Amino acid sequence: MLQALADGLLQGAVLSLAAAGFSLVFGVMHVLNLTHGVTVLLGAYLALLLWRILGIDPLLTIPLVAALLFALGYAYQRLLIQIAIRRASLMSTLIVTLGIALALRNVLTLVFSPDVQAIRPSYAAEHISLGGIILDVPHLLAFAASLLLLGLLAVILDRTSLGRIIRATAQQPLAARLCAVDVEHVFGLTFGLAAAFAGASGVIVGMLFPFTPTTEGYWTLYAFVVVVLGGAGSPAGALLGGLLLGVVGSFTVRWIGPAFPNAMAFLVLVLMLLIRPNGLLGNAFGASR
Repeated sequence: MLQALADGLLQGAVLSLAAAGFSLVFGVMHVLNLTHGVTVLLGAYLALLLWRILGIDPLLTIPLVAALLFALGYAYQRLLIQIAIRRASLMSTLIVTLGIALALRNVLTLVFSPDVQAIRPSYAAEHISLGGIILDVPHLLAFAASLLLLGLLAVILDRTSLGRIIRATAQQPLAARLCAVDVEHVFGLTFGLAAAFAGASGVIVGMLFPFTPTTEGYWTLYAFVVVVLGGAGSPAGALLGGLLLGVVGSFTVRWIGPAFPNAMAFLVLVLMLLIRPNGLLGNAFGASR
């Protein structure tokens, strides 16, 4: 039981980080960003290139990958998402992001091939034992990096002027406009911040799991499940939802079978929607609506 719990917590922290950007965009803008999984894979492929060509440890590539995807996410929101919202509605973003996700999946397939890829640093096979519980070094490093990055996101949202503007815009967009806040620019920054954290999570995902262009749907889907479980817009909600999902998956694999973690995850999702539709911590930006 302790081994299953440890495995679930280590994997859940990675799921939490992978879902943080999706949660932020959904909580602030009410946009279901179906390109989220592709953004995660972009981070993984960028780290793969830097590791293979320059020999840089994947964890050291996180700042560069995050910076590149921040710029890409900001441009994506201002040039495509914002135009779709202005000319149609929020629902149109589903079609736009789905189309972009499919196109980018094919681009990744053309550039990197459909073959399975993995980032295997020198310490990939190392592990330690604590009281009979075996812990992989890559998973431990990924766990620490995930908690650090989620903590950084929480500090940005709660302790900085950018975070206060994002929270104010999410709660009352009209009032923010009346206070001379450029709401479209704030939404672009939010999207860029979400893309940066999605790319950072992609680096960690590439270290732990094999990936192909077709796995982007997996990360989008599980990000949605984590947001429903934990609540939208909150790093703490993403962390709680990811840890819960990781533990449920680990226990399911150990005691029911490796073919059933997805079924159990969606059973938990349905139960959460019936019992507490806003998630365990609720919508972080919905208090004044």
